[in-house]
Amino acid sequence: MPQTIHALLAASAAKINSDSPRLDAELLLALVVNKPRSYFFSWPEKILAETDITQFQQLLARRIHGEPIAHILGEQEFWSHTFKISADTLIPRPDTEVLVEQALEQLPREQACNIADLGTGSGCIAISIALERPHWQVTAVDLSPAALAVAKGNADRLAATNVQCIESSWCDALHDKHYDLIVSNPPYIREQDEHLDQGDVRFEPRSALTAGEDGLEDIRMISQQAKAKLKSGGLLMLEFGYDQADAVTDILQGDGYQNIQQHLDIAGIVRALSAHRATRVTL
Repeated sequence: MPQTIHALLAASAAKINSDSPRLDAELLLALVVNKPRSYFFSWPEKILAETDITQFQQLLARRIHGEPIAHILGEQEFWSHTFKISADTLIPRPDTEVLVEQALEQLPREQACNIADLGTGSGCIAISIALERPHWQVTAVDLSPAALAVAKGNADRLAATNVQCIESSWCDALHDKHYDLIVSNPPYIREQDEHLDQGDVRFEPRSALTAGEDGLEDIRMISQQAKAKLKSGGLLMLEFGYDQADAVTDILQGDGYQNIQQHLDIAGIVRALSAHRATRVTL
């Protein structure tokens, strides 16, 4: 029996267990028919081709199984740009935009700054900063060659010519260069956290999510390494879990950082900290 767009979307949304089942269904169908979602509101009674319905049902089955909508679409919006993603990268999330916002706010706009983004994944942080400040030089770092390939592809596609991609474990390959800002959204989930078996994170690379028994191993390492790579008075900015602000503050204070500031995500939760490397005193 022929199916209209309206009937297909209604029946499909009822099968999806997510926070936005109707939106998920519309995004999948838009991908199949190569139309904007507004098309479905203008032509709800249009009969779809059987080949389109078959392809849509295949994508729908993946979503019903729990695969993230961003992985099925192969892309995700972040900072008003569309970033290609893969199973080798984290899905960019709105909460992480606070890092871009604070980088742009805290560094001198007209100064030619050097930035390093550690654990860049899709490159969303590095590239978003680079596009806002074309005169800044941004180094996107990741240990995963597969993730770096995604980041480089995004930089090329979005014409972020001031981004350089480097394979490295945190600061290891940054050598003698010093930076005005080192920013990172590192792994920070506890290895035994029950949330790892729920939602989208089930499909994301575990190495980009977990960091030891308390989730803070990589943050400790970055805090230590960044001191040698930041300019005098340079800025370190880190994202972390909803309940880790005090623990990360203790780490930064213990490593001698100064002027530690808290930054809230869109839900009003402390999601990031920025801190300055102590200014060198010349005698």
